[in-house]
Amino acid sequence: MAEPTLKDKAARGILWGGLSNGMMQLLNAVFGIIIARILSREDYGLVGMLAIFSTIAASLQESGFVSALTNKRNASRHDYNSVFWFNITVSISIYIILWAAAPLIVSFFNEPRLLWLSRYAFIGFVIASLSIVPRAILFKQLRVKEQAITSIVALLASGTVGIVMALHGMAYWGIATQSIVFVLFVAILSWYFSHFRPSFDASLKPIKEMFAFSVKMLITNIFNAVNNNVFSILFGRFFNSDTVGIYNQANKWNTMGSQTITGMVQAVAQPLFVEVGNDTERQRQVFRKMLRFTCFIAFPAMLGLALVADDFIVILLTEKWLPSARILQMLCVAGAFMPITTLYTNFIISRGKSDIYMYNVIALGLTMIILLCTLHYGKVSILGVHGIPLMVSCYVALTILWLLIWHFFLQKEIQLKIWHVLSDILPFLTIALAAMVAAYFASQGCTNIYLRILLRIGVAVIVYIALLWILGAKILRESLNYLLRRH
Repeated sequence: MAEPTLKDKAARGILWGGLSNGMMQLLNAVFGIIIARILSREDYGLVGMLAIFSTIAASLQESGFVSALTNKRNASRHDYNSVFWFNITVSISIYIILWAAAPLIVSFFNEPRLLWLSRYAFIGFVIASLSIVPRAILFKQLRVKEQAITSIVALLASGTVGIVMALHGMAYWGIATQSIVFVLFVAILSWYFSHFRPSFDASLKPIKEMFAFSVKMLITNIFNAVNNNVFSILFGRFFNSDTVGIYNQANKWNTMGSQTITGMVQAVAQPLFVEVGNDTERQRQVFRKMLRFTCFIAFPAMLGLALVADDFIVILLTEKWLPSARILQMLCVAGAFMPITTLYTNFIISRGKSDIYMYNVIALGLTMIILLCTLHYGKVSILGVHGIPLMVSCYVALTILWLLIWHFFLQKEIQLKIWHVLSDILPFLTIALAAMVAAYFASQGCTNIYLRILLRIGVAVIVYIALLWILGAKILRESLNYLLRRH
């Protein structure tokens, strides 16, 4: 049988990445709807306050070695064993530290219920450390199908546990248990598919060799965790668990939508860029092709979610969650550009430029924290907008504008001009906006909430595809041809 071409690998990876992330987000949606209808906003807020600590701990245990192993062209069994035992040691050490630090978390948020909830929830990242090396093997080998099956089965099991516990009145304990069950199943299935079985053939030498790269990825991942959870931290500090719950619900749906596309890109981007090698012209071609595909999917999906946010929240979660709809609309604008950011960062990582990635993420995180604290403590108002809406709006603007910084470093690597990137992005953005405007006005006279959301989705999809077809968008025809050929 002939070896698959790079194009086939990329297409297969994107297809399975799309199916995996689409199925995961669908299951997440179903489980999330059921649990959100049972639990209160405060329950979600309590777990949301702990998200930053769990994410940072997960970054510390992974220590950047998944990316380091992926970039290492001839990683040996000795390398994998060494990383495995290093991760286990680090994760247990961190858990002990966090157990002791639980009273400080309680003091920071002034919430006594977080003491034992935090100590219980943090068990998850100890379990997750068992899957780091097996997942790195699957990721490096572009085995997206196996990763998809792993994620979907883990989500089914954990979602079921979460619903059962919520129905039995276990509230936020059920949400924490859901996360633990998810990482447990990921660990079990990753071991099964990767066929990795550790031995004591390990040493610190491979750790030292990869340390220069991995430590930068580690620091970057920590700041990414801060950036992604900055509102949960600040809202928990500035306001209360109810506010955190409202924001987290909005952010959850935005992340689910954005991650569906980001997962498709991330499943193939870094390994694909590594495989392309140092051929600059080919790198430009691959990057632009991936960029056009990302925009083709991301803009209609995320702007469409913003269009139907009000009806979507009320229908699925009931009116108690309606305050999160406005925040969701704003976050979806940033969410439309997040997959593009992922594409940039994966390219920079594939070039071994973990220092650029690290400094960029740190600078973005610090800028964001300073900006949000200034808006809050300075009681700033812009055009009558203030408080939480202004903070979220500024976060969205900063996220989009930071793409210019990412592009500056990409241009230095492959000499890709900004107007070439804009020529790839703007047509899809313009057409998507036109489709949303058409859908909005087409549904203005519809008062039935169910008919209105269906009408908006239907009109937006038809107008978007029709405009792309009329304008001869190559990416639309290629995608349809590939799907029909696979069928």
